[in-house]
Amino acid sequence: MRSRKFFTLAAAAATILALTACAPDGSGTGTGAPAGGDDAAPIHIGIVYSESGALAAYGKAYKDGFEAGIGYATDGTRAVNGRPLDITYHDDAGDPEKAVTAAKDLIGKGYKILGGTVVSGVALPLAEQAEQNKVLYVSGPAAVDAITGINHYTFRSGRQSLQDVATAGTFVDTKGADVLVYAQDNAFGQGNLKAVEAVLGAKGAKVSSVLVPEDATEFTPSSKKVFDAKADLVFVAWAGATSGAMWQGLDQQGVLDSTTVVTGLGDVTTYGAYGDAAEKVSFLNHYFPGAAGTETEKAMLDAVKAAGGTPDLFTPDGFVAAQMMVHAITEGGDDVEAMVGALEGYTFDGPKGPTTVRASDHALIQPMYQAKLVKDGDAWTPKLVKKVDGEAVAPAEVASS
Repeated sequence: MRSRKFFTLAAAAATILALTACAPDGSGTGTGAPAGGDDAAPIHIGIVYSESGALAAYGKAYKDGFEAGIGYATDGTRAVNGRPLDITYHDDAGDPEKAVTAAKDLIGKGYKILGGTVVSGVALPLAEQAEQNKVLYVSGPAAVDAITGINHYTFRSGRQSLQDVATAGTFVDTKGADVLVYAQDNAFGQGNLKAVEAVLGAKGAKVSSVLVPEDATEFTPSSKKVFDAKADLVFVAWAGATSGAMWQGLDQQGVLDSTTVVTGLGDVTTYGAYGDAAEKVSFLNHYFPGAAGTETEKAMLDAVKAAGGTPDLFTPDGFVAAQMMVHAITEGGDDVEAMVGALEGYTFDGPKGPTTVRASDHALIQPMYQAKLVKDGDAWTPKLVKKVDGEAVAPAEVASS
C-alpha cells in the first residue's frame, strides 16, 4: 500500500453535508451475480453516486457523462470484446455508510469494477473497500487529494484540489509574489490555506491569510485588511449563504480593482452568485461546457444533450470514468490486476484534451482553465481566458512504499 502525505482542499463537490435520503436500491440493469471466466458473460459495473441528497445535481452530471462515455468508448455497442456491459446505479445520498453498504453488496455478488461518488467523505471509504477486496475503483468528481496514491486499486476520473490551487497560481508569477488567502476560519478555509502554502509556497510565493469567523455577516473590516495587504494575488475560498455579501465587501473596499482576485468557478447554478463583482473576478476552472474545444468534448456534449441532459461542471468526470473502465476491460477482461496494469500510465484523449493516468500514484493529469464571467442579458456566461497544460499544474508525486 502506498503511504501518502497530502493537504486537503475542501471544495463544493467535496463538502460533507447532513444528508437524508433513501438507502441504495441497486436500481439498474443488473439482476444476478456476475459469471467470471465466460467469454460471452456480461462485465458488471457498479456505480455508487449521489442520485439524491444535497449534491444530487453533481451526481446527475456525472451519470450523464458516464452514459455518454460508455457509448463513445464502445462505439455505441455497450460491449467490450463481445461481452456486454451491465451497469447498475446505486444511490449513496452523500452518506459514507450507505455507500459502503452498497459497495459490500456489489462486491459480495462478484462485482470487480466500482465507480462514482462526488463526495470526498464517501470516496475514501470506498477506496478502502477496493483495497480490502482487491477490486478496481475509479472515483468520480470527489476532489480530496488523499485519493491520489491511496492504494493500488483506486484511480480517479476528475481533478483533485491541489490542481485547483496550482491553476490559481498561473494567474501571476508566483516566484516572490505575495499571495493572500481570504477564507472562513473553519476546516474549509484552513484546508485551502494549507493547500496554497503547500503548492504556491513551494513555487516561491509568500503566503499570508485573512481568516474570517464563520458566523460573520459584516465584511468591511476584513475586506479592508485584504486591501491594506496589497497582495499580488488574493485567493478566495468561500462557501455558504454569505458569499454575496462577502464579494460585495471586497468590491466596496476596492480589492477587486486593486489586484488579481482568483476563486474557483463552480457549476452553472453559481454563475450569478457574484453579482456585479463577477466581471472583476478571475476564475480557475476544472470545466465548463465549451471550454475544451476538442472533438471528444463535442461528442460528449452532443450525446448528453441528445439524452435530454445538460452538460455541467462534472460531466467530463463521468465520461472519463467510462473511457478508463472500457480501456481496462479491453486490456484486462475481468482480471483486476490486469485492469490496474492497463490503467497505469494510460494516456488518452479525454473531453478536456490529453489526459494521463500517472503510473506511480494514479493522479489524473489533465488540462485546467482560466475563465471569466461575462454578462449575457440577465445571466452570466463563462468565457475561456486560457487553457492550462495539465503537466504545468500536476500535483506533486505521492511517494510510495
